[in-house]
Amino acid sequence: MLFIVSWTISPQNRNAAIERFLKTGGAPPAGVKMLGRWHAIGASSGFGIADASDPVAIQTWVLEWNDLMNMEVHAALTDEQMAPLLAGTLGK
Repeated sequence: MLFIVSWTISPQNRNAAIERFLKTGGAPPAGVKMLGRWHAIGASSGFGIADASDPVAIQTWVLEWNDLMNMEVHAALTDEQMAPLLAGTLGK
């Protein structure tokens, strides 16, 4: 299952978040595959796309970081998964 993980770091936690990222590489725990991660220019925020079969693994990852940043997680569908659902909505 795909997940969109976004984060925002407060100015008070910026340096601590940088230190942890440099130490760990921001790697997710076992059971989570990071497909990509992007950082906003000029802001302390960004998002990543991760794949995991168990949402518990995603929550484990959030708990490793949410002492330093606000994190939001949303389950996601690809275009290929969403298209039949949209077609069904229109009765096609």
